[in-house]
Amino acid sequence: FFFFFLNRPKVLPNLLHNISSNSGDYVILVSFDFVKTLQITLPSLLALASSAINFFIVLKVAEDKKKEAFHEPPPVIVFPGSGRNSSTGLRRQKRDWVIPPINVAENSRGPFPQMLVSIRSDQDQDISIRYSITGVGADQPPNEVFSIDPVLGKMFVTKPLDREHRSSYHLRAHAVDMNGNQVENPIDLYIFVIDMNDNRPEFKNQVYNGSVDEGSKPGTYVMHLSAFDADDNTTANGMVRYRILSQTPHSPIPNMFTINSETGDIVTVAPGLDREKVSQYTIIVQATDMEGNLNFGLSNTATAIITVTDINDNPPMLTSRTFSGEVPENRVDVVVANLTVIDADQPHSPNWNAIYRIISGDPTGHFTIRTDPVTNDGMVTVVKPVDFEMNRAFMLTVVVSNQAHLASGIQSSLQSTAGVTISVQDVNEPPYFPTNPKHIRFEEGVPAGTTLETFSASDPDRLQMQQIIRYSKLNDPANWLSINRTNGQIVTTAVLDRESSYVKNNIYEATFLATDNGSPAASGTGTLQIYLIDINDNPPALIPRESQICERMNRNVNGVNITAADADTDPNAGPFVFELPIFPTSIRRNWTISRISGNYARLGLQNQRYLEPGVYEVPITVSDSGNPPLSNRSVIKVKVCPCDRNGDCTTLGAVAAAGLGTGAIISILICIIILLSMVLLFVVWIKRREKERQTKQLLIDPEDDVRDNILKYDEEGGGEEDQDYDLSQLQQPDSLEHIISKPPGVRRVDERPIIPESQYPIRPVVPHPGDIGDFIHEGLRAADNDPTAPPYDSLLVFDYEGSGSTAGSVSSLNSSSTGDQDYDYLNDWGPRFKKLADMYGGGDDD
Repeated sequence: FFFFFLNRPKVLPNLLHNISSNSGDYVILVSFDFVKTLQITLPSLLALASSAINFFIVLKVAEDKKKEAFHEPPPVIVFPGSGRNSSTGLRRQKRDWVIPPINVAENSRGPFPQMLVSIRSDQDQDISIRYSITGVGADQPPNEVFSIDPVLGKMFVTKPLDREHRSSYHLRAHAVDMNGNQVENPIDLYIFVIDMNDNRPEFKNQVYNGSVDEGSKPGTYVMHLSAFDADDNTTANGMVRYRILSQTPHSPIPNMFTINSETGDIVTVAPGLDREKVSQYTIIVQATDMEGNLNFGLSNTATAIITVTDINDNPPMLTSRTFSGEVPENRVDVVVANLTVIDADQPHSPNWNAIYRIISGDPTGHFTIRTDPVTNDGMVTVVKPVDFEMNRAFMLTVVVSNQAHLASGIQSSLQSTAGVTISVQDVNEPPYFPTNPKHIRFEEGVPAGTTLETFSASDPDRLQMQQIIRYSKLNDPANWLSINRTNGQIVTTAVLDRESSYVKNNIYEATFLATDNGSPAASGTGTLQIYLIDINDNPPALIPRESQICERMNRNVNGVNITAADADTDPNAGPFVFELPIFPTSIRRNWTISRISGNYARLGLQNQRYLEPGVYEVPITVSDSGNPPLSNRSVIKVKVCPCDRNGDCTTLGAVAAAGLGTGAIISILICIIILLSMVLLFVVWIKRREKERQTKQLLIDPEDDVRDNILKYDEEGGGEEDQDYDLSQLQQPDSLEHIISKPPGVRRVDERPIIPESQYPIRPVVPHPGDIGDFIHEGLRAADNDPTAPPYDSLLVFDYEGSGSTAGSVSSLNSSSTGDQDYDYLNDWGPRFKKLADMYGGGDDD
């Protein structure tokens, strides 16, 4: 047993070290002033001494109240007393006491039950008292954590307590007599569980990810880590402190980062972060409670992975100061040179992606540089054809940069600029027409053989040997032109017509081909557009060609509006002149034309004139405004008919105007009625005849006997045997005994199955000629509808033709190759063998 009295702070570390290394029971007397000097609480002292087996701390409040800590009995809690005034007989009012809380250290090692306090009533000397406790931990879950001796009033804790599970308990103590009557008012007991350092700090994650830009200055925030301690955070048990245990790799120094011990924020402490050298750091962070005391605190670790993010601190550098390439002239979308570049920044990022620009040597924009998205190389591409005769080579100056701007303080490299030499290769270029398309103007109607133009081409290959150009026609829709093969002179081969369908908007277009004699030969095309000037070569045509008019003029309907169509254009078209001819004189006597506008006129009847309904042909002469004008005499058919109030022809009037009188119309109607009656009678007759055929018996007389007709035309040499029919085979058999009696497996395929079937009709044994047709149809229908019949078919009985034939074998009609054979007897066999007799007989040749 060891005894210590603490009054100086310097003694505490040595004392705790001895306690942690030696076993035994300890009693420490601590002065109140010393505790105040350490600025720690009683629970903190208990936590510091958690390694002792049994540890008691007694607070020395005053020198005059010293007591021996190991001989002091447990505190006694007395129910508030009650008394009676003997002089007055009055009852004194009860006074409630303030019961101090009961402190119990968690995770106590016992032994259990462990006594906490004694509860007693001042009436226990007079009567027998029974004590009890209620509340959570006593008679409420969790039950039986605390118990009390009902006679002595000693309260015990029965098991170790866990402050993280429950930090305090509120119980009520009761005192009753042997009859259960309440003797004292219940008192409240508050039990506080004193925290012990029994929980390690726990990180929310085992691995944390953070990032920081390369080249960051010291003090740059990187990331945050946090750990949670389940112990009381108002004491040292729950106060967590952080520190970095290790850093991997150690480049450029082992301590590139530091962590705030209280907040868990990681910041940089040294310069030199370079992603191109170290792209990632792994840091082990330790969290320790007891305010970071490594001797007594509990610890836990987590991993922080810090990624160094890229900045554009490396300018792109071309691998060479000069590049070269070549391109054939007149080619586009061709890669002529490949520029390679090196960039140490992160691939496929804006800091790495290269952008190429041509800053000199290509004023007309023949080239562009496209970036390969995979290799980051620059591809010099032709976007505009180059001409060897104009430029034999190009000297380009190229500069490369990144999509992202360089970081602050980073200068461009001299290797970001290079020269590119591109040579142009000469090829045989096709001839070209200097003016393409070429426009010329000619009047339509020029005769064939007229020379229109010399459409010649030029050869762009001026530096090569003089080449010969030949011309040909490529497209001439109307076949109106021809071109001289040598000099390109174009001559008409037909009359040019502006009104032709091949002319669009007065322009006729033809395409010609010019081909040189280079190696390989090249050709170019030229388009000739001929604008055809209109001449007055088309007379006007009257519109419309048919119309109708009322037999009597009225105010609402004055006549027929007419106009004209002219294929020519102004000034060879309208205005038009409409005139009635002088002859015959009846035209002007019955009709009149009045001008409406330059292109329209009105044809009407003369005033007070009446014409019979009918169709009248009125000739009208139409003249255009050309110089000289062209005229055309057209005939308009005018139907004169009776009109209603609105000026429209009536139906009867329209028919009458077509040239048919009333009598003719009635005759036509009568003929139609007669024709329909005849058709109806014919249909009735056909129906009746069909009905008679259906009701007529199959065999009536020998003339209509089907069998006789069949035998009459059978010329296969049949005899009596063929005419001997057994009609009983065509009838329904009366019994199936002759079929059933046959042994199994011996049956004809034309016999019906041995299954009773009611759909087959039963007929008398004696056949009747009229039953044959009905029997055939009924048997066929029964066979088609009977699923059990196959392969039975009642029609198979008709293939039986007798047991023999008087005709000889066909194979006996062999022919001999020696000698001639006489076929004259074929002439005696009738007209059917006439063709055969003509082929083989001895008749005269026609």
